[in-house]
Amino acid sequence: MNCLLIEDEPLAMLRLKEYVQRVPFLQLCFAVDNGLEALPLLQREKIDLVFLDIEMDGFTGIQLLEALPNRPAVILTTAFDQYALKAFDLQVVDYLLKPYTFERFLQAVVRAQEKLKTAPAENRNAFLFVKTEYRLQKVNFNDILYIEGMRDYRRVHTVAEKIMTLETFGELEQKLPRPPFCRVHKSYLVSLDKIESVERDRIKLGKAVIPVSDTYRERFYQVIGRAL
Repeated sequence: MNCLLIEDEPLAMLRLKEYVQRVPFLQLCFAVDNGLEALPLLQREKIDLVFLDIEMDGFTGIQLLEALPNRPAVILTTAFDQYALKAFDLQVVDYLLKPYTFERFLQAVVRAQEKLKTAPAENRNAFLFVKTEYRLQKVNFNDILYIEGMRDYRRVHTVAEKIMTLETFGELEQKLPRPPFCRVHKSYLVSLDKIESVERDRIKLGKAVIPVSDTYRERFYQVIGRAL
């Protein structure tokens, strides 16, 4: 399992790295000391399991969980027990109270492994067909960055190309899973997985800056798990 460690205490991070390296089926991919640095990694990289501290400066572990529409398996590591109820509401795999032993760590890891084994396989080939002027073109969901309205046309921006279609936003929304796709403006529909940041109702997504309109503002922030 590909692991991401999020821990702001240096000694706790050292212990966590040591424990991960002792387990043959764990692969340490990234280790960071704050949630803001972890957020783009979780959106961009294939992470199976996150070890997450809760009380961190600026952006807590709970806030990070609430900001993720699609989460990997998460094991919380904390010195505080008052977050346990909230954590399990967020469907974490386990809750490790510091200081925890390697045996207790391993128990949590095995639980995460079993959860991943029994979870339905992700449909990485999910797609839709978009009507262009001359043909039906297959587009993988994972390739879509955002869809832009242009008068009578919709322009589908993907990682590789831009596709023009006469299909309406309503027709496209019926074909797209929600989440990760979300309407944010009368002229824009975005993939939440591809968002890099949101500032002052402006979404940064690659080279594009996409406005969040008043009509869709409340719904958008609800979907990404943030308060207005």
